[in-house]
Amino acid sequence: MGVDAFSLAASDALHARAAAFVEAFERDLPAPEPFDRLACDLVRHQAASGYARLAASHGRDLAALARASEIPAIPTDAFKHARIAAHPPALDTAIFRTSGTTLGARGTHALRHTNTYDRAAIAFARRALAPHLGERFPVLVLGPSPAELADSSLTHMLATFVREFDGHARPEERFFLRDETIDLAAFDEVLARAVLSQTPVFLAGTSFAFVHLLDALDDAPLALPARSIVMQTGGFKGRSRVVEATELRTLLANAFQVPERAIIAEYGMTELSSQGWESPLFSSTGAHGSFEVPPWMRVDAVSPDTLDVLPEGTQGLARITDLMNVDSAVVVQTADLVTSHGTHFTLHGRAPGATPRGCSLAIDEILGGR
Repeated sequence: MGVDAFSLAASDALHARAAAFVEAFERDLPAPEPFDRLACDLVRHQAASGYARLAASHGRDLAALARASEIPAIPTDAFKHARIAAHPPALDTAIFRTSGTTLGARGTHALRHTNTYDRAAIAFARRALAPHLGERFPVLVLGPSPAELADSSLTHMLATFVREFDGHARPEERFFLRDETIDLAAFDEVLARAVLSQTPVFLAGTSFAFVHLLDALDDAPLALPARSIVMQTGGFKGRSRVVEATELRTLLANAFQVPERAIIAEYGMTELSSQGWESPLFSSTGAHGSFEVPPWMRVDAVSPDTLDVLPEGTQGLARITDLMNVDSAVVVQTADLVTSHGTHFTLHGRAPGATPRGCSLAIDEILGGR
């Protein structure tokens, strides 16, 4: 598809409608239009990204869709094998890639621009974090800077948080994993200033970056200011050893001298433009492993074999409708096991073994039987 065949005006109009959902959320107003209406208009816009072939294989007419639940979902694995985008490569301004695998295949999410992504991420993060940290707070990242890892959606999101919430003149100085080594001296210096002023901080990192920090601390506590929040994300398996989620949360709480409810996780993935935040941020009774989602994101559980939506309260694979995925895939099928509860979901981990049968069939349909 060439640039001439892609309607910038249509894309811009859909981005504006998606942004209106975020604005309504920020102002505590009702949604500007029905969720299903925008989802169906998005999938028609995204026909060239693989939806036309996928819908045809299911005997569905994209023009006739009226509910988001009717939209066939594009499996995350499809992003490893095909370009999932409504716009041509010439219009890409950002490309996010998944981490490498043993097979070497990496999923790729191409964005025409990140304005909608950034606004949604900031709005929901502010709702989750501001009650604890205030409107402005230091953002410290145990991860590589965008200069080192420009194609990471997580790095991009955290750099956006540095600019929005921290306002540091040199954002790259808030990233403390440099050349695959934690710059502990620089981290200590920044943290000492926050402790001295008793300014709560937002400390973010991958699970195993935290494990390496704990190793460096060697059981010595590194107390954070009161009301600080620690966000850990990513898997728990590393090349050296395995640390389970509950164990790591306890270790971090002890090391940073904060309550365990201040150690939270974020749920996101390269193929999405929206995130979920762990429930303890929103309520003192919120449980770890339960994630709140914004009103422009819907997480359903589906059958691994048929990909049919299951009743709320039933465990299945996570099917995610993300209205911020304007130019890629509005509905994404994952291999994560969840139980959906409407505005939040419980995460049970990854489906064991091979790609679930329903996802495999959908990938084959998108690729036209290749």
